[in-house]
Amino acid sequence: MIRKSLAFAALAAVTFAGTAEARDQIRIVGSSTVYPFTTTVAEQFGKTTNFKTPVIESTGTGGGFKLFCAGVGVDHPDITNASRAIKKSEVEKCAENGVAEITEVKVGYDGIVMANSTSSPQMEITPEQIFLALAKDIPDGNGGLKPNDNQKWSDIDASLPDVKIEVLGPPPTSGTRDAFAELALEGGCKQFDFIKEMKSSDKDKYKAVCHSIREDGAYVEAGENDVLIVRKLEANPNAFGVFGFSFLDQNLDKVQGSKINEIEPTFEAIASGDYPVSRSLFIYVKKAHAGVIPGMKEYLTEYTSDQAWGDEGYLTDKGLIPMPEEEREKYRTDATNLNSNLVM
Repeated sequence: MIRKSLAFAALAAVTFAGTAEARDQIRIVGSSTVYPFTTTVAEQFGKTTNFKTPVIESTGTGGGFKLFCAGVGVDHPDITNASRAIKKSEVEKCAENGVAEITEVKVGYDGIVMANSTSSPQMEITPEQIFLALAKDIPDGNGGLKPNDNQKWSDIDASLPDVKIEVLGPPPTSGTRDAFAELALEGGCKQFDFIKEMKSSDKDKYKAVCHSIREDGAYVEAGENDVLIVRKLEANPNAFGVFGFSFLDQNLDKVQGSKINEIEPTFEAIASGDYPVSRSLFIYVKKAHAGVIPGMKEYLTEYTSDQAWGDEGYLTDKGLIPMPEEEREKYRTDATNLNSNLVM
């Protein structure tokens, strides 16, 4: 045991020159959506191996990448959770700080839901209506744009509730916010031909129009705490909340997901691709830390095992939508070999 500790300390000293004393516990940061899956794997890993249970912090996807890309060494996290793919600018920031070899591991799929209290009627809505409710600027009817002046859902369509628009959702640092803007808001935005044409003529303006969320109180930034959003929905039956399907699945006694394009957010609808607001979930691994921080390779082996992320794996009980077997095998191989597999 003493020999093993000395060997680890020597290796850590070489690899992490100039850093604090070596850690003996994996440190993970990032997405609040991926957090429950990574935590479940960590708990299983801690129970079934001689390694310590990893320490996991929910910082949001953007916050996780900021910490992950800050450098190599025991003062920096080993893995980050992400509810979207890493951006080119984040890869560049990693490289600037010496984080050169990164393994991307897709872990499964998730849907983004707009949910409300089970004490209220279930909402049926389209991406176009979501855009008209939450975008900062909307069509003015004359081929231009105006500040969003829709106050009630019924201002958008008489079939929608005659109540104030109030949607509680994640902040800009969240991958859920990014994915919601890309899949739901942009999905509705491009239904307007003159906006869709901007994509080829002025891509930056197109993205600004389609992804910018109004700031007049209709959309309320509720932080990364999905539990808090559910509590607020219980207290206010007229409000809606935006979060991942996996969290909805764990709280079906309190909240219900809205139908989007007549499709209810269910495990089957997301797995088949029928539900229009779905996304991939990831973890990113720092290769320089593997073999230095004890248990990293073994943790990845547990995460990518069929008993965890497979069709009948324990993560499906938490709401993770499994990837097809061929895709699982690809990412299992990348994780096992710690392949630097980012394609930008």
